[in-house]
Amino acid sequence: MAVVIRRIAVHMEELIKFIQANPDPRELKRALSVKMVMQNYNHSEIAKILTVSIGFVNKCKYKFLEQGVSGLRLKYKGSKSYLSQAQKQTVLTWLQHKEHWNLLELKEYLFNNFDVEFKSKQSYYNLLNQANIAGKKCKKQSSKQRIFSS
Repeated sequence: MAVVIRRIAVHMEELIKFIQANPDPRELKRALSVKMVMQNYNHSEIAKILTVSIGFVNKCKYKFLEQGVSGLRLKYKGSKSYLSQAQKQTVLTWLQHKEHWNLLELKEYLFNNFDVEFKSKQSYYNLLNQANIAGKKCKKQSSKQRIFSS
């Protein structure tokens, strides 16, 4: 029993450090629910205070007891970007030095120079927006293609 209490005390110290250093609100909510369990709050009270389910509180508690703080961390880190920061900057510079912009030309440039082809057109529009081009007037070249002019 003394070993279990010592283990919980060590985990509690680690938990407090995690709460103080953690910027992600989802991880923070997990950690706070565990801390409140350890301080003998009722599970339904915790759920109400943190606006989570009682199941969430239980899940966090068991993950913490099994894995420590690492059990509270988010596992999903997002998808890898198609372009590195340096490549993205190269594309933005290229776009900013052009007089006319064409979505098809942008697609070809990305594919030919970086072997990148986005699944969604929105990703191309996001690049145009980041290059401060998206709000500029569009001129129709054909029914399938658009040219952007400054």
